[in-house]
Amino acid sequence: MAVLLEGISVVVRRDSVARKCPGGWDGFLHAVPNRTLCYDDQIARVGFMVPPDVGKFIKSLEKLNLTFLDHRKAVDFAVVDQLTGPTTRCDWLQFARVPYGNNGGMISACWFFDGDTAIPGVHLYGKPIKRAGSRGFAVPLQISMPQGWKFDGSISEESNCASLDEARSRFEFLHAERGVEVYRDRKTGEKKYVGRTRWNRQDDTPL
Repeated sequence: MAVLLEGISVVVRRDSVARKCPGGWDGFLHAVPNRTLCYDDQIARVGFMVPPDVGKFIKSLEKLNLTFLDHRKAVDFAVVDQLTGPTTRCDWLQFARVPYGNNGGMISACWFFDGDTAIPGVHLYGKPIKRAGSRGFAVPLQISMPQGWKFDGSISEESNCASLDEARSRFEFLHAERGVEVYRDRKTGEKKYVGRTRWNRQDDTPL
């Protein structure tokens, strides 16, 4: 099974949660600050739209005794970009962009990688896995999604979504209002709206 990825996701190993977190799974759930959680038996994903909110969640996970990086390699959890995959080396995740629905839609997903069960045609921490004679996916991919998630109107449906690096140069911050940030697309002039995780009333740090 796999989990849906949108925006900037933090993907956590459930075995690490069970071993390290005070209160185990319930303790982890208490730290989840929004409604983007989805999970399978091995990993859990929480999504954000801007790096500052990701950073705050990372700090909350570290307070639960989880380790982010060791020598630039993901240990108990990883940060994963919707378009480009894990932002650091992560030996225990596979990432892919996969078709969704019947109208040419695409979504991003990742799943736990045990070192043996690589699926041909997908990516391991951003690098293609190539196998001679393989076409597409070797097995059907079941994807866990947040409760109530729909493709229509989702970040995944947005045709001009951008990677983190592109977003920083392409969008100009205008202002924030009631937990929603407003940006201007320098290419088109259109306004874009970014929801923020409301940790407290002072959390209005732009992209």
